[in-house]
Amino acid sequence: MSNFVQSLKLWFAPEGIREDGDTPDYRFSLANERTFLAWLRTALALIGGGFAVDQFLPDLRWGWRIGLALALLAAGVLCSLRSVNHWVRCERAMRRGEDLPASRFPTVLSLAVAVVAVAMVVVVLFGWEG
Repeated sequence: MSNFVQSLKLWFAPEGIREDGDTPDYRFSLANERTFLAWLRTALALIGGGFAVDQFLPDLRWGWRIGLALALLAAGVLCSLRSVNHWVRCERAMRRGEDLPASRFPTVLSLAVAVVAVAMVVVVLFGWEG
């Protein structure tokens, strides 16, 4: 069974993690959980930003408004899904005594947010009507 399928099963049955390796110091598990919650807060902020762009910028050209809103909403969805996957992967690595998994997701998310921010700067500089 692939690592992804195993991780996906643990999303919905996290008690299964206890069967893998040894129990780490609780402080590390709690730090992992705090990181997970920070990613969820980021996801909620992105989703809120997407709704804000759609609802509070009605004078913005339709294509810009929908494009920016969907980019933020998609980033929020990806961030929320990635957060639980990262939590499971880190918890398993700690229990196994392995290095924590590396991830490109923070870079990808940062670039996506930067692109949306640059688009918003263009919209502000050149006006709502484009």
